[in-house]
Amino acid sequence: MSHQRYQACIDECLRCMQACNHCYDACLNENNMAMMKECIRLGVECAAICSFAAEAMSRNSPYVHQICELCAKICEACGTECKKHSEAHCQQCAEACFKCAEICKNMMVAA
Repeated sequence: MSHQRYQACIDECLRCMQACNHCYDACLNENNMAMMKECIRLGVECAAICSFAAEAMSRNSPYVHQICELCAKICEACGTECKKHSEAHCQQCAEACFKCAEICKNMMVAA
């Protein structure tokens, strides 16, 4: 199986990673950073798993389905947390997370 089969999922994971990186960095500058604690924590986790998932798909890892399953779970958790906050960066991150989770799930079913 060629890594090109995963290209749409790779692209979405990289977009989500960027959105999460932007969000948690912006959260660090919020006035009430303590309120953003969980958002920051999940943003870091989500950015890391999205990056790792994109790498795994790029090298055609035999564990790509398990990695993408975990990626979808973390993306959903991050999206759910970000959705609680009204800041634009949180709302954009939530949207990217939910989209990434969906494409990861769809990719797993299609294989």
